[in-house]
Amino acid sequence: MTDKIFLGGGGEGYGDPQGLDLKYANRHGLIAGATGTGKTVTLQILAEGFSNAGVPVILADVKGDLSGLALAGSPDHKLHKAFMSRAGKIGFEGYGYQACPVTFWDLYGEQGHPVRTTVAEMGPLLLARLLELSEAQEGILNIAFRLADEEGLPLLDLKDLQALLVWIGENRSQLSLRYGNVSTSSIGAIQRRLLVFENQGGAGLFGEPALALSDLMRCDAAGKGMVNILAADKLMAAPGLYSTFLLWLLSELFEELPEVGDPDKPRLVFFFDEAHLLFDDAPKALIDKVEQVARLIRSKGVGIYFITQNPADVPEDILGQLGNRIQHALRAFTAKDRKNLRLAAETYRENPRFSTEDAVREVGVGEAVTSMLQEKGVPGVVERTLIRPPSTQLGPITADERKKMLKVSDMAGKYDTPMDRRSAFEILAQRAQAAAQEAEAAEETAEASPEPMAREFNAARRYSGARVSRSSSRAYKQKDSFASAMSEAVIKELKGTTGRRIVRGILGSLFKGR
Repeated sequence: MTDKIFLGGGGEGYGDPQGLDLKYANRHGLIAGATGTGKTVTLQILAEGFSNAGVPVILADVKGDLSGLALAGSPDHKLHKAFMSRAGKIGFEGYGYQACPVTFWDLYGEQGHPVRTTVAEMGPLLLARLLELSEAQEGILNIAFRLADEEGLPLLDLKDLQALLVWIGENRSQLSLRYGNVSTSSIGAIQRRLLVFENQGGAGLFGEPALALSDLMRCDAAGKGMVNILAADKLMAAPGLYSTFLLWLLSELFEELPEVGDPDKPRLVFFFDEAHLLFDDAPKALIDKVEQVARLIRSKGVGIYFITQNPADVPEDILGQLGNRIQHALRAFTAKDRKNLRLAAETYRENPRFSTEDAVREVGVGEAVTSMLQEKGVPGVVERTLIRPPSTQLGPITADERKKMLKVSDMAGKYDTPMDRRSAFEILAQRAQAAAQEAEAAEETAEASPEPMAREFNAARRYSGARVSRSSSRAYKQKDSFASAMSEAVIKELKGTTGRRIVRGILGSLFKGR
């Protein structure tokens, strides 16, 4: 099956061998089933099949098990022994062990090459979801992104966004006239959410060098597609960060890749494990965005495969676009479970030989109910299928093995050292410093100039009503003496900045009165 990925089948009570046709692999798919029923192994053999066909793969390793794709399996491995008899039973000819080319990635830079993007590339919609902002706070974030574009302020990392929010708060009166109410409480709430995100270790996601999508779409020297594994065991402690990052990656692929129509095989396949995290508490605007991407990205040669426990975790409009389906066992312990099982069975093209609902309930570990797209994209009749054994190692690799692979990786050194070029933070700091220096220079110039001060004092005397005389009579001398003392006091007071402002205010009002 050179044009198909062999999935399994065969044996008594089972249907014909099942395979995923590469021509329809960009029509997306679903891998569903209860915990412990074999979803991870199914994902593993699909990743192997795509890689062998020269199709790069992106997947998240939620439990650490998928790192085994980097090493060939072994007949001596305890997990592989159970599969040996199955290969012959299902007619898997030529079964052997081989590794896949793998590149490890990690948002925290611990178990793989660092993954970064910029705040500007993330965009306000995804960033608002990541920070769990309210509608009003998301509005402030949209204003910040608009101002960054208009003012030429690159938003690369968190400190750029934090500095811009401070600037918006200082200029909120003017900005409110143009963009609507800019609330200091909303700005403060965003800053607090950014601080929490930073304390959780998420700040490393933003910055440069940013991840180049071309580095995810490589093949090795033998023509095998690169399997890009994102370490997600630690990342799952921050489910919002996990789902938002994968959503960003998906949207970037959608924006940057050109249209290719219906290729003979996908250009890239994207596996979204724990898919329910993507849709839990997601705003309608975000779900609409995912639906749009899922509908249109297949024409760019990208296949999306959602992995989740229950098909009900995926919104109906998106579920309807998933043509290739592998359904492992669903357990029905409650009335709700039974309802979901029945709804899951109704989405398949019926097979007269058995009840789909019963099959979904009864299949064992490593078995599944499958329906693959056939000629002209028509859904195939549902079949009970024994899933084939993987050729790569079952279970995780060791920490030392991972370190060795990272050292010899093509990506070694490219993303390890962060960059901090001039961006919004530096530009706003420079503007603030220049404004402060200009104000200080103007103050010093005003204090050092005697002529304006003398003119102000003389004008004050003219409008004070006091008589100025050079008479030598005693009475006038006493008055002059008193006036002189008062004048000295006034001059001393007027030498200060406050005094000059008072005099200017008096003179200004008088001149306006004329």
